[in-house]
Amino acid sequence: MAVSAKLVNMNGEEVGKIKLSDNLFAIDYNEPLIHEVVVAYNANQRQGTKSALTRSEVRGHAKKPYRQKHTGRARHGSTKSPEYKGGGVVFAPKPRDFSKKLNKQVKKIAFASALSEKLRQKEVIFLDEFKLSEPKTKEVVKFLEALKLDKSVVIVTDVKNEDALRASGNLQNVKIQIADLLSTYDVVANNKIVLTKDAVKSLEEAYN
Repeated sequence: MAVSAKLVNMNGEEVGKIKLSDNLFAIDYNEPLIHEVVVAYNANQRQGTKSALTRSEVRGHAKKPYRQKHTGRARHGSTKSPEYKGGGVVFAPKPRDFSKKLNKQVKKIAFASALSEKLRQKEVIFLDEFKLSEPKTKEVVKFLEALKLDKSVVIVTDVKNEDALRASGNLQNVKIQIADLLSTYDVVANNKIVLTKDAVKSLEEAYN
């Protein structure tokens, strides 16, 4: 049995209904699983390339800079120690892999759970078609005002929309995404989700 929701146009006017798959839009909320997937997503965005030299890696000699006693100064054994400018770093960061692996089934369940919860919270809008009359920022702003979208929003299309990407580039709270690349993080990190009917079809084909 499929749930249904209203379908609107670019002006926010209802133009019909859309049937939704239970496998994607009627899944129980699983917060621990969603949290696990979002943490993994953020970890996988980290480059892990920062690096600094330890005292053993700093170029230079190991000669004692001055004698041990009777100078009135602190004892030092090397100019490569952390106390010196240009010396090594204590517990220096090194390149590392922060990535976390999750199996596909976990990702699918978490995504469907997050999307279902968004729908229950009435934070998903289903759009007949996302088509701008011209690739201008004012056209996207007009669309946002018509649908009362004043916070962060991700607009999901079935294929890459160059006009939409160009027109929304200066809008900080707007993200344009294709259905194949929509992640659990995108769902939970944005206040509203706008799905075109073609994007819904693409998602349901992928998750059924």
